[in-house]
Amino acid sequence: MRLYLFEHCSLCFRVRMAAALKRLHLQETVVLEDDTETMMSLAGKRAVPILVKDDGQPMLESMDMVSYIDHLGDAVLTGAERPEIAAWADRVPPKAALLTWPRYPLLGLPEFATIAALDHYNLRKRKAIGDFVELRANTRRYIGDLLPDLEELDRLIESPRAVSGALSTDDIRVLPLLRSMATVKGLQFPRKVREYFETMMRRTGYQPLPAV
Repeated sequence: MRLYLFEHCSLCFRVRMAAALKRLHLQETVVLEDDTETMMSLAGKRAVPILVKDDGQPMLESMDMVSYIDHLGDAVLTGAERPEIAAWADRVPPKAALLTWPRYPLLGLPEFATIAALDHYNLRKRKAIGDFVELRANTRRYIGDLLPDLEELDRLIESPRAVSGALSTDDIRVLPLLRSMATVKGLQFPRKVREYFETMMRRTGYQPLPAV
């Protein structure tokens, strides 16, 4: 199996995390941000992640990929799912994007390895959320907007080894978002959130992204 991804992509990290928790080798290819041709040729649309299975068939939905990987052999995501975790994970991304999207181009990630790729990202995302310099200048305000959600998550976490007590798709939803938020220098996670993030990143074997 081969996963086509952006390093900064939280949906891509869902799939990488699922494979890591299974101790399953997953070949990875980082696609340049402007390489629409590769995405179209693989899946018929511009999107990541794309999982190409051993039979050559592509998958496009991240949670479908997670389920597929988890059911290769004995499943590990066997814990209960909580609707309040799903609601949290649905609500937080638009707030986090104001902090994370303007930072990704500063991290030296491989999907931005060419000027054309970097320019493509900047143009697309600025159309969506506004000027990156202005957004970064308002970091303190956006951190303040996000902190109540992190404090809510802190109350929801049942164990540093699994947000709902046993590994489940709740973890697949939560950890990638925290990985993205951790790129924001000055954003301090509440104690249980920090312990969960650090423990789960160690379990996956992946290093956190740089913080700026």
